[in-house]
Amino acid sequence: MRSELEGVAVSKAKENAKQIVGAGAYATAADFKQIFTEDVNGLYLLSLLLTGNHKKAEECFVEGIGESANGNHVFKEWARSWARRTIIQCAIRVIAPRERTLSESRTADVARVADKVPMDLQEEVCAILGLAPLERFVFVMSVLERYSDHDCSILLGLARRDIAMVRVRAMQQLGTSLGLMHNNQAHGWENSAALEDIDMGLMVTQHFATPAWNRSLSQ
Repeated sequence: MRSELEGVAVSKAKENAKQIVGAGAYATAADFKQIFTEDVNGLYLLSLLLTGNHKKAEECFVEGIGESANGNHVFKEWARSWARRTIIQCAIRVIAPRERTLSESRTADVARVADKVPMDLQEEVCAILGLAPLERFVFVMSVLERYSDHDCSILLGLARRDIAMVRVRAMQQLGTSLGLMHNNQAHGWENSAALEDIDMGLMVTQHFATPAWNRSLSQ
């Protein structure tokens, strides 16, 4: 009998210890609200790039606050990544990019949202908003947010090979819109065999890997 009581006491002690650790390790609703307050510009920009619409971006932002704080057991060090993930999931539900055909006209209203972003990012933002919805989502998720093709395929409901194909299309269009190939030719690459080896995807990725972009998306 004594051994059984001791066993119960030990079990309860371990359970209490786990609850204490959990209470300190998991992000609370207040933590998520603080994240959305501190990172409001970056989270709104993410929502805007995905939805291409000011009102829908605000809708996703507000829904993201509620879903992030809705009793999810997320470690505090992962809370910011989780907040961004909820924005992406909300945008996918609102826009449903997989259901839109490639030939469908883009939903982004470039003229109305251009004044919602920093001046030094407007050219790139407009180029991204000029993509078709699915291309836009894949580019933002895989290049700007650095999601793996596996994660993108799960969230968007597409095969990984389709994610790769859509990203190539997005890269090609962005490279053309931003004049990246022309810029390389202007720097002496014309009529060079090396020009054929330039990877458009790499150029686009490097173009967006700037302190200004990293700062804007993380603040």
